[in-house]
Amino acid sequence: MAYEQRGERDLSGQGGGEFGGGNGGGFGRGRGRRPVTDYGSTMAHWMRHRQPRYKGGYQGEMERPSPSYIVDMLPPLARLNNPADSIPARHLHSSLNKIKHPVNVVRWTPEGRRLLTASSSGEFTLWNGTGFNFETIMQAHDVAIRALVYSHSDDWLLSADHDGLIKYWQPNFNNVKVIQGHNDPIRDLAFSPNDAKFVTASDDSSLKIFDFAGGVEESTLNGHGWDAKTVDWHPTKGLLVSGSKDHLVKLWDPRTSRCLTTLHGHKNTITKTLFEKVRGQCLATSARDQTARVFDLRMMRDILLLKGHEKDISTLTWHPIHSSLLSTGGADGALFHYLLDEPNTPPGVTPSMAPYDTPDPTTAPAQTIYPAHKITYAHDFPIWSLDWHPLGHILASGSNDRVTRFWTRARPGDVDIFNDRYHIGESAAEAQGTWDRRNNRKQRQEEEEQEMEDEMEGLVDQKMPSKAPSFPGIPGLPLPQFGKDGSSQQQPPRPPIPGMGGASIPQLPNFSTNGPPPPLPGMDPNHPPDFAKLTEMMRNAGLPPPPPPGMGANSQFPPPPPGMLPPGLLPPPGGNFQIPPGFPAPPPGMSGPPGLGGPPPFQIPGMGGGGGGLPGLGQSGQPEPEQKSSSGSVRRRGPLPSQEESLQMEQRKGKYTRAR
Repeated sequence: MAYEQRGERDLSGQGGGEFGGGNGGGFGRGRGRRPVTDYGSTMAHWMRHRQPRYKGGYQGEMERPSPSYIVDMLPPLARLNNPADSIPARHLHSSLNKIKHPVNVVRWTPEGRRLLTASSSGEFTLWNGTGFNFETIMQAHDVAIRALVYSHSDDWLLSADHDGLIKYWQPNFNNVKVIQGHNDPIRDLAFSPNDAKFVTASDDSSLKIFDFAGGVEESTLNGHGWDAKTVDWHPTKGLLVSGSKDHLVKLWDPRTSRCLTTLHGHKNTITKTLFEKVRGQCLATSARDQTARVFDLRMMRDILLLKGHEKDISTLTWHPIHSSLLSTGGADGALFHYLLDEPNTPPGVTPSMAPYDTPDPTTAPAQTIYPAHKITYAHDFPIWSLDWHPLGHILASGSNDRVTRFWTRARPGDVDIFNDRYHIGESAAEAQGTWDRRNNRKQRQEEEEQEMEDEMEGLVDQKMPSKAPSFPGIPGLPLPQFGKDGSSQQQPPRPPIPGMGGASIPQLPNFSTNGPPPPLPGMDPNHPPDFAKLTEMMRNAGLPPPPPPGMGANSQFPPPPPGMLPPGLLPPPGGNFQIPPGFPAPPPGMSGPPGLGGPPPFQIPGMGGGGGGLPGLGQSGQPEPEQKSSSGSVRRRGPLPSQEESLQMEQRKGKYTRAR
């Protein structure tokens, strides 16, 4: 554990270092030191002093319970026979978004640099793997994300949501494919050992195997009588395991889609099934009957019964290096760690014998295991997901309390961690003096401000550039002040339109009574457009098609219908407008072209029954109230101003500067 120094921030932009000042420049409140868990020195220390295993492995000095031995800590890779040294008993950091949502899935990226979390709002959030600060956020799905899985090659990421959609992602979070896997929510995903296929579990009680390259369904596995809640693919074998709401755990052959066996061990809904990744000989399952079980695949029976939870067990995970370390998360927010080779039987309870030590292992009852370490108050609400860092030194947990927490092993000399608020509760910790409610509230507020500031800084570079405004009548036709490619030309700025944000009034064409009508904006008069394409554009815009070419006398473009301006042109303001030569006069009963007081010859979609002009604006250019016209259509308002700009404007006045 190290600390990243954060000095004062120079708000005047004049520099000044940590203690410098700048003339007239102000400094903001200094942000505290952020704890950074850097495994670089630990790995370098082990790689420098390690030896081959046949020579005894690591030969350095063993750790002692003193802070001076923190520099001699070893990674879990150097403690293959000591899983107790890797139990994550220390709370590192709690990360939460500015807009909080329940965290459904947490997954470390393959290289371990970041943690990816998926929320019920459909968002991906990336947290730094050493400082645990916010890095970026993106809207990945429209509904809640239920499952995430990285491929074994670390080249692909699959995500599934509550609508049954499956999305393919590259490591840079470029979405390359979307397929409809199920019509019901997808609860779990798993890749095959060679990444050629993947399997899904859905609430429609079925499992589906898909070809990854083609994204097509290959087979469906039916056999569960209720919702399929979890699925996993063996790391080296062609073997699937699934758990359902029908209390059954089933093993499948993915080649023949046949159910190999059914394991009857739980008495309630199965919440998680997971193969052990190191040796591949065991299977762990958890259920809502407050127990978890470990099955031996060689005997196809349960050998261990994990007890200790007072509420349902919602998830579990294996340690990536120690095959005998299993962590479980409960519906009450408790986080328990089990050592499978240590029963840890509490006083007054009769110890049980392992099936391997009995004369007949096939008929002996399962051995009861109790937790080696309990973090009873790890979260306030159910823990939905757990995931270990690839090196095995940090455990991440995502919960329904909308917080992502990071846990690690205790350092030499840490004696107060077993009396913190996560182990004994807030009231007991406050009574013992290991937790201060008032200071914790202030610290929590500062952490939220830091997270909000990190999120604002991280989102600056993600804002998309504004698009060039186009003519509201014909799609693809730019406004007159823009060229063919939409590039702006050097012209004086125009007054903004009320209620239309930053859009300006388009420049009106210069009509003259002594010459032919001006060309259409954005079109070259020497190269007229194709009449068929222009007709298709007007038909898509809801306008009547123009008459065939050749109907106008000595004109390059056909004249429009009586009383109608050429497409792409706006009527000029004022009442002294005259029809240019070559255009027919309006029919009797009309005072002029549309927009000059007379009704249009046809109903323009979204423009109401009144005259022409911009939607939502009267003849004077002022916004009109939303009302129904005589024809029954509704005038549409212009877009409202951005809330972010309004908040920044209020903050400049000194309001809303501190988070609640």
